[in-house]
Amino acid sequence: MEIGARIAAAQLTGSARSRRQVIAGPLAGMLHDDDAWYLSAVLAAEPGQAFDPEEIPWAIDTIRQAFAAEGRWVHAEFVDEASAGLAEALEANGMTIVSRLPLLVVEPAELIVPDLPDGTTVSVVASAEEQAVANAVGAEAYEMDSADFPYKPDPADGGAVLVHVDGVPAATAAWTAVADEVSEVAGVGTIHSHRRRGLGAIATAYATLKSFELGGATLAWLTPGDDGADRVYRRLGYAPRATAVHLGDPGGHLSDLR
Repeated sequence: MEIGARIAAAQLTGSARSRRQVIAGPLAGMLHDDDAWYLSAVLAAEPGQAFDPEEIPWAIDTIRQAFAAEGRWVHAEFVDEASAGLAEALEANGMTIVSRLPLLVVEPAELIVPDLPDGTTVSVVASAEEQAVANAVGAEAYEMDSADFPYKPDPADGGAVLVHVDGVPAATAAWTAVADEVSEVAGVGTIHSHRRRGLGAIATAYATLKSFELGGATLAWLTPGDDGADRVYRRLGYAPRATAVHLGDPGGHLSDLR
């Protein structure tokens, strides 16, 4: 299986563990019980397989009805190489393509873990109380009111790391539930007072490492938020192997998909 299709298939498998599925032709609507907009999304139902363009109008209409019934905003996340033309077909049916980002991947032998500066420590989140600290770091980093990610005791279900500097919790990163030995590294954030010290790179590297060592992943992936983040991740051994495309219906959180 090509790497783009492998990642998309793993994303579908992992998402199905905690979300209800609405399958409509080539689309899989993944509905989360929590109404946070980013937790419910549309994925490709058959990554790596060709789709029938004539199915798209009724498929997206079915998804829209299901999402609307639960007050969810319709947005989609695809791997271009695994679902060629699907984003454009949805654009022709009213959705807006917001971004195409390099999808960076790394395998265990390729990962470069930075040395820790004096006074800097990294730990795996090991309790609900530590998860609350990681959530607070993430909320400050992203200027959010709160972040309510739950503690997951089984690393195969995902996890997080915390970076402390002289005892101060300063950065965090997480890995998602491992599916088909694949995990996404996400939620990389550093509090404002400690930026430009390489802490985001440290958090990313250790979250990736722990997804391998504890979660059983053999492939990790992420999408950079900007060119600066892209350069940081590539220095850790991540390399572009596919393209992530994000799109959504007008009137929602389109700016948040960039």
